[in-house]
Amino acid sequence: MAPPGSNVSDSTGATVDRKRILIVDDHPFMRAGLAQLIDKQPGMMVCGEAGDPAAAMKELEKGKVDLVLTDITMPGRSGIEFIKDLQAMYPKLPILVISMHDEVIYAERVLRAGARGYIMKEAGGENLLAALRRVLEGEVYVSPKMSARFLDNMSGRKPRGSTSPIEKLTDREFEVFQLIGQGKSTRDIAKQLNLSSKTVDVHRGHIKEKLGLQDVTALVRHAVRWVETQSFEGLGE
Repeated sequence: MAPPGSNVSDSTGATVDRKRILIVDDHPFMRAGLAQLIDKQPGMMVCGEAGDPAAAMKELEKGKVDLVLTDITMPGRSGIEFIKDLQAMYPKLPILVISMHDEVIYAERVLRAGARGYIMKEAGGENLLAALRRVLEGEVYVSPKMSARFLDNMSGRKPRGSTSPIEKLTDREFEVFQLIGQGKSTRDIAKQLNLSSKTVDVHRGHIKEKLGLQDVTALVRHAVRWVETQSFEGLGE
C-alpha cells in the first residue's frame, strides 16, 4: 500500500493528484497483488483494503475514497446487495467490480445495482488499469464482448456469444439460486435475505420454471452443480 499522502510529482516535476482506491476482496494475496499494481501508477494509490463488505464500510468511514474496487463473492452480504448499499450511502462513489465469474452472468446485474464497471480477473493488469482510469474519469467500463451484447440487446437482435438460462433470473432469484447451491435451507435463505419462507418458496418456483426443472430435487442438484463449477473456475485465481 502506498504511504500516506495523495500527491506525487511526475517526470516534469509537476504535482499529480493520486486517486485513492479501496480494494475489497476476501483473498489477501489478491489484495496484495492489486495493491502492488495500482501503487506503481503515478495517478493512483491504494488507501485501504478490506476482506468483506462490513470491513469495507468501516474503511470508508476513515476518510476520502475516490473508487471502490471490489469482488462480488465474499463472506457475509452478497456482492449485489453490497453495491446497492454503497450506492445508497455514497451515491457519487464509483465502483468497479473485478471478479472471476462470467461477465455474461454478472456484468449487467452489477451495473443495474449501481457499479460503473465490470472486469474479469483473467483480463490482466493492463486491462484492469484501463478500466480503473475509465471509471475514474466518470465513464462506464465493460469488455468489448459485453459492449457488443448490450448493443445487440438495445437493437432487439439476439445477443452475440453463448447464453445461459441463468441470465433469465432476476437479481433476487439469482441470489436464492446461489444459496440453494451452497446447501442452504429455505429457512436459512429467508433469514439471510430478510425474506419470509413463503417468499423464498415463490422464488424457488419461478427459478424452476425459468430453468425448465421439474422438481425441487432437480433444482437443488442443478444449483449445487453450478456453484461447484463457479468455485472450480476460481481455483486458479
